[in-house]
Amino acid sequence: MDRLNIGGRTGLLTALVVITLVIPVVILYFYLGLISISTDMDGVVPEGFTLEHWMEIIDGEIPIAGATLYKYPNIYLVALNTFILAVLVAGLEVVISSLAGYSLSRFRFRGRSAILTLILILHAFPGITLLIALFFVLNQLGLYNSLIGVVLVKVALDLPLGIWIMKGFFDGVSWDMEMSALVDGCTRLGAWWRVVMPNVRNGLMAVLIFGFLSGWAEFIYAQTFIADQRFWTFSMLVYAFTTGEYSYINPGITAAIALLYMIPVILFFLFAQKYLLRIQLIGKGGA
Repeated sequence: MDRLNIGGRTGLLTALVVITLVIPVVILYFYLGLISISTDMDGVVPEGFTLEHWMEIIDGEIPIAGATLYKYPNIYLVALNTFILAVLVAGLEVVISSLAGYSLSRFRFRGRSAILTLILILHAFPGITLLIALFFVLNQLGLYNSLIGVVLVKVALDLPLGIWIMKGFFDGVSWDMEMSALVDGCTRLGAWWRVVMPNVRNGLMAVLIFGFLSGWAEFIYAQTFIADQRFWTFSMLVYAFTTGEYSYINPGITAAIALLYMIPVILFFLFAQKYLLRIQLIGKGGA
C-alpha cells in the first residue's frame, strides 16, 4: 500500500514537473516564432528567421500597404515613460504609506477606527467608476494629458493597500525598541527612521514591488488621461497594435513589443520575490 502511494505521488509529481516545464517552453516558442520568423512557414515550423520586426520597432516606422510608412512613438521614449510612471508610483506609495501606516500603528486618537475602516472600504472601491470625476479634476488642475496626472491617480487609488501593509509591519515592531531610542535622546522622527524603519524593510519592499508592478502594468487610466503620443506607455502601445489602430494587425510586431513589455517585470520579480514571500508578517499585528 505504501509503495502504491509512493508510486502515485511520484507519478503525480513527475506529471506536474513536465507540465510546468512544457508550458513555458511552448509559450516561449510561439513568442520567439512571432517576433523572428519570416513570412514563409510550413505549418507551425518556420522556414527562416528574421529581425525585421525588431528593426521596425526600433526605427519607429511600420510599412502599410507596402509603401506608406506610419510613424509611431519611439520605443525608447515609450520605455522611459513606462519606467518613470512605475518608479514614481512606487516611490510615492512607499513614502506616504510608511508615514500613514506608522501614525495609525503608534498613535491612538479619536476617529482612528473610522479611518481604518474607511481605508479598507476605499481599497475595495472600484476606481474605474471614478473615471469621469477624475477626468474633470485633472482637467481643472491642468494635469490632463500628462504622466504626473496618471501617477497621482494611481498613487491615490493604491494607497489603501499600501497603508494596511505598512501598518501591519509597524504593529509587529516592539514598542520597547522605539522607547529605548527615545530615552537615548532620539527624536520621534529620528527613532522612526533609525530604529523602526530598518525593522520593516520587508514591508517597504513589498509596497515598492506592488507599486512598481501596478505602475508598470497601468493601462485604463493611462489610456483615458493621456492623448499625446509623447506620453504613451507600453500598455498603450500594445493596445494600439492588438486593436488594429495602425490600420492592420501585425502579430510579429505585437509579440515583440509584448516581450519587451514583459522582460523588465520578470527580472524585477525574480530579484524581489523573496520579500513578497515574507508578506505573512502582516498578520502579526492587530488593529
